[in-house]
Formats: sequence, structure tokens, C-alpha cells
Amino acid sequence: MLNLHSVRIINQTNLYMKSPTRIFDILTHYKNNYAKPVMVAGKSDGKWTNYSTDVFLAIVDNLSKGLVSKGIGKGDKIALMSSNRPEWNFCDFAINQLGAAVIPLYPTLSDHDLSFIINDAEVKIIFLSNVDLHEKVKAALQANNLDTPIYSFDPVDNVPSWQQLVEEGKQHDTDLSAYRDAVHEDDLLTLIYTSGTTGKPKGVYLSHKNVMSNVHDCHHLLPDYFKKALSFLPLCHIFERMVVYLYFVKGVEIYYAESLDTIVADINDVKPDGFTTVPRVLEKVYDKIVSKGKDLSGLKKHIFFWALNLGLNNKEPGKNSAWFNFKLGIARKLVFSKWQAALGGNIKLIVSGGAALQPRLARVFWAAGIPVLEGYGLTETSPVIAVNSLEKGGVKFGTVGKLLASVKVKIASDGEILCKGPNVTMGYYKNDAATAEVIDKDGYFHTGDIGELTADGFLRITDRKKEMFKTAGGKYVAPQALENKYMESTLIAHVMVIGENRKFPSALIVPAFDVLENWCKIKGIPFESKMEIVKKPAVIDKYQRELDRLNQGFGQWEKVKKFVLLPKEWTIDAGELTPKLSLKRKIIMQRYEKEIESIYQE
Repeated sequence: MLNLHSVRIINQTNLYMKSPTRIFDILTHYKNNYAKPVMVAGKSDGKWTNYSTDVFLAIVDNLSKGLVSKGIGKGDKIALMSSNRPEWNFCDFAINQLGAAVIPLYPTLSDHDLSFIINDAEVKIIFLSNVDLHEKVKAALQANNLDTPIYSFDPVDNVPSWQQLVEEGKQHDTDLSAYRDAVHEDDLLTLIYTSGTTGKPKGVYLSHKNVMSNVHDCHHLLPDYFKKALSFLPLCHIFERMVVYLYFVKGVEIYYAESLDTIVADINDVKPDGFTTVPRVLEKVYDKIVSKGKDLSGLKKHIFFWALNLGLNNKEPGKNSAWFNFKLGIARKLVFSKWQAALGGNIKLIVSGGAALQPRLARVFWAAGIPVLEGYGLTETSPVIAVNSLEKGGVKFGTVGKLLASVKVKIASDGEILCKGPNVTMGYYKNDAATAEVIDKDGYFHTGDIGELTADGFLRITDRKKEMFKTAGGKYVAPQALENKYMESTLIAHVMVIGENRKFPSALIVPAFDVLENWCKIKGIPFESKMEIVKKPAVIDKYQRELDRLNQGFGQWEKVKKFVLLPKEWTIDAGELTPKLSLKRKIIMQRYEKEIESIYQE
């Protein structure tokens, strides 16, 4: 007789037997389980174009056949440089079902890194989206005397359209099953090159199995009532790409935002059940809401901040008192319902990754009935290691959640998080030395992050190992903890804490200039220009008071003693931020060397 435990094992085994094992298997799974009129949709010039399952699969197969006619087969590398759009998916699946690999190219790559990647990966074909990216790629190819064929999604003079390959594929009766059958789950799916802030970029080798293990392990994140998603984080990053595969496996309709500037309009068009994001986007949403609250008057203003303060004291599901929940119900009706409406009215959950999420944001969004699930991982781990969930006992504010089912984590003696599992990369492409530095003899990947496991199984990240620094007095400082706290100020857009071998920690601060301008109006301070406003004593004093307020709770040796306000915002295009909006610390340190030295002058 089978016991209950045996039945669970058999049911889980049957589930995985039916589940996709290679990325392109997702398409058969989708067709058999969810075939629908809208599989993906893209927006261009304000108009949405929908693709049904049948049309989607036909385009993918014909594009594969077109690639075969150009000599593409197993082991070849094809680059893809584009913003999020359905064509990204068409190319991705068409390439990987041939056993070839996708090389995502960030549109913001420097010319040097772009040239290096195209050479290093031995790219056979490049797909790109528009005229601007074509000019960038063309220059990189000319600099290296390469004649790699280019196909464009949008019309570009003298460049063939990707649709020509689709049409050519229609003319060939190629048996794609032979190509699919030759692909093993351990074969290369994609090479994702890390941003080369120092030295040459490293190509992270991710197999079909690496990424599919993450898709399976994250299956529980999306409830069955999650039917529609908006996508705007870069598909060039494995975070959004893996989640999009998860959407497909769960039968979720995917709508690609037209651009980062149209996200709010697109959300209200689509009314999605959720999306993935980075903390900075949630911070901006929160700051705008608070700013509007400050513009209210009388009773409305009082009710708004009563609800907000209530939300900031919210606890995890099941941990609030009955009286607190009663008040929260009123706050949701009077105030937080408007937050939901601003995000389309149907949000079931938001997944946040790429950087640390401030616990206060998690508390208040959950209070508003908008669950934010913070997760953690790296490109080298496909990417998720741990994530909070909607399951009972599945969320703990201030942590990145519980470990995925197939992932093992141990904490090294120095606090570094070590990870092992089917999601971990096989290593760096053509770089055995770099691989040996991060994967030890027991198969554990060294993340470079410092953290701890709580008694109830949640992972907490405390800092980046390489970003911690020691002051001249021998005291260790974890800059991210300070930065996350300082970002609670609506007056701060970006902040970087420094102080390696210095007498004390200090900070470079980029003001949130729209908020600062409003404050200046209230105080009667002329706002002539960004260059001038950051020099005004009254403004500097305001920021000093903000830091004094936020420094409470930190040790005396940790507190930022001095700072400088910068007149120019940090951006991805200018090279100060990564595509997931993390700080490129070494670049910023080099760029603002004079300002840093001025802080420490006697």
C-alpha cells in the first residue's frame, strides 16, 4: 500500500515528466494547455499588436527554417540587441530550438565592450531593433573588420528585415524535429556577458537546464488567477527573461510596454495582474504618491497620512492584530484603493529584484493590497536563489525570501553566501581562471554577497562582500545598509557611501530635483539651475538634517559625516548605473574623484 508521502513523490515526478526540460519545450506545453488569441502583444506608436498562439508558433518555426537556410545550427551564437517586444521572443525560441545560443546585447553597452562580446562569442548573425542600434553595431563591426550579417526589426536603410528570414523559411520544408531532438538540457542556451566595469566582460554560460530549473522552482510564485502581465525590465537580463519563460509555462498573457516613458499609460491600458520591477521604480511610485498627499489639505490630508503611517507599521500576513486589520480595511477603502487604481486596478502581485528593497516599501505596498515579493539571485544562478511568496508563511519583510526547492545555500565563515544547485552556471565562457575563482571544488558558487539565514528559513542580505570597506580606524562599514536607509528620503534620487581607508564615511548624493524644486518654492528659495541650487547653504543644511534623521540607529563609526550634492543625475546611458539601476561604484569613484577629495580635505 502506498502511503501519502509516496503519493506526493509520484505526483511530483509525473508533474516534472510532463514539464518542459528545454526552453523551446515551453511552446509545445503552451499549445497543449493554454492556446489562446493573445499569447504576447507589443505596442508601437500607441497601437497594440496581438499574436495568437498559432501565429506565434508559426513565426518561430518559419524563422528557425530561415536561419537554417543561412547555415545556422547547433552550437552557433546569434546576438540579439533590442528593447522588449514580441520579436525578441520569436528570435529567442527560433534560435534555441536549433541548438544555437542567444547572446543578449544591452543597448547601453560601450563600443569597446560591444566589440569584445561580438568577437569573443564568435557571433554569426545579429538581430537588432532600430536605426540607432544599427549605427552602434555597424561601428563596432567596422572597428574589428567584421562582416557579420545584420537583420533589423524596424526598417533600416540597406539592412534586411528579420521578416525576410521568416518568409524564406516558409519556402523550405525543413524538418525541425531533427534539430530539436539533438538538443540536450545541458547544452548552451545563452551567454550573458557581465557588465565590464573593470576589465573585460565575462560570458556567463547558462544551459537549458540551468534556466528551466529556475522556472520550475518559481512555479509557485504565480497563482492560477494570475492571467496577464506587463513586461518592461530588459529581456537582456536573465531576471526578466526567466520570468517571461515562467509566464509562458503558466499560460500568462504577456504585454510589452512601448517604453519606460509609457509604463503608466500601458499599465492602465492592459490592467495587468502584475509585473516585475526593480526597487527604484517602486521608490518613484511611492515618492509621487506621497508628494500628491502633501498637496492635499484639511481632512483629506489628515486621512492620507493616517493611512500611510498605518501602512508603514504593517506586519506580514497573519501577524497584525484584529484592531490593526480593522483600521487597515478602512485605510484601503479611503486611500489605498486609489493606489490600486493607479496601477490598473487588478494587481495581484509585483516581483522585485536586482537590488535591495526597503522594508518600509514592502510594508506599505502590502498594506495597500499590492503584495511585493522580493527575491535575490545573480546572472550566474539563472537568476533566483531565494524569493518571498504568497504562500502561508512565505513572506518576511527585510529578507529576500526562502530558498528555492532545488537550491542549497551555506554561509561561509566570513558571511559570504555560497550557492549550489541545478541553476548554477557551468562557468564563464573561455575563462577557466575566472570560473575557478567563483566555483569551489565542492560545486558551490561564491556570490560575493554577505548574508544570513534566519531561524525560520529566510535569507537576509546584508551587503556586497567587495563593497564593504574599512575606515582608517579599522572599522568595517557596509555601504548598502546606509544607502538603503538614506533612500527613504524623498529628496534623494541616488546616494553612494564611500570611505575606504578614510577617517570616516561620506557620501555622494544626487538630489531628487523635482522634489527639491517643490521644497524650494515652499521656502522661497530661487531655483535658477541644478548647478547653483546644490551650492546654496539652505539646501545643504536641509540635506544635513535629512542625514542626521536617517543616521539614527547606526553605529558612530558607520554614520556619514560629510557629503557633497551633485548637480547631474546618474543614468544608464552615462555609465553610472547598470541596466538594473545598480551603482557602478568604480566608475562613479573615478568620475567624481575631485569631489571626493574635497570632502576629506582638512
